[in-house]
Amino acid sequence: MSLPDLTGRTICILATHGFEQSELIKPRDTLRDAGATVHVVSPESGEIRGWQGDDWGDSVSVDAPLDGAKAADYDALVLPGGQINPDLLRANDIAMALIKSFADAGKPIAAVCHAPWLLIEAGLAKGKTMTSYGSIRTDLKNAGANVVDQEVAIDGNLITSRNPDDLPAFSAAIAKAVNEAAEARSETV
Repeated sequence: MSLPDLTGRTICILATHGFEQSELIKPRDTLRDAGATVHVVSPESGEIRGWQGDDWGDSVSVDAPLDGAKAADYDALVLPGGQINPDLLRANDIAMALIKSFADAGKPIAAVCHAPWLLIEAGLAKGKTMTSYGSIRTDLKNAGANVVDQEVAIDGNLITSRNPDDLPAFSAAIAKAVNEAAEARSETV
């Protein structure tokens, strides 16, 4: 699948220890290959460790600290899943403030697998059509979302996907949303 050219675009991936390995690595690499600058932003410094299968996976370098991250510096926010990563981040006030600032700015926010927990915590799920990993769909319903079972659900600036099998479509939807948002901004200038 060919993605649009993302040269000049900067994307934030918000993650901490326990992110689902493929759900950070594949979108990061796909978006970089399309020309985007992609920063892994975390409350941790140095490296964060992924989760793969039934055990810890590889570590990735943290590019920028969470406490200095601003939505104004990025074109989109990507939230990888895994059970551990979003559960830790939804209890972090700075992480939640960053997510809300992307929403307030109308910038694309993409969440896969268990990461829609973060959208629920940020108060962004009510009335939105969303998908997620099967085990948290009840959480989305209880938060007022219209839950669908499809590889990508797009509602306004929110992009959600179910699992690692959906990552090609997820990454393509992010790239498209980033370019559409950039075109809309240039038309208003």
